[in-house]
Amino acid sequence: MPSLNVSFTPEELEGVRAAAAAEGKSLKTYLHDLGVREQQRRQFVAGAVEWADRLREEFGQAFSDEIAPSERTSGADAA
Repeated sequence: MPSLNVSFTPEELEGVRAAAAAEGKSLKTYLHDLGVREQQRRQFVAGAVEWADRLREEFGQAFSDEIAPSERTSGADAA
């Protein structure tokens, strides 16, 4: 496995060490898990966006006479 060298300012490193300690992890494990969690977060967000897009289309078809919030300009319709 390739080695990776990451640089932190002393203040940044202090914060990362504190975060790792708060989770009861070594610095190496904490940084590894952080990358994995970010990858999982991105996959989750992509799935959520896809799901919302499907619902938006279904809602638009079911309620085609409704005014979309983004198209409302004033008054009670805008609220």
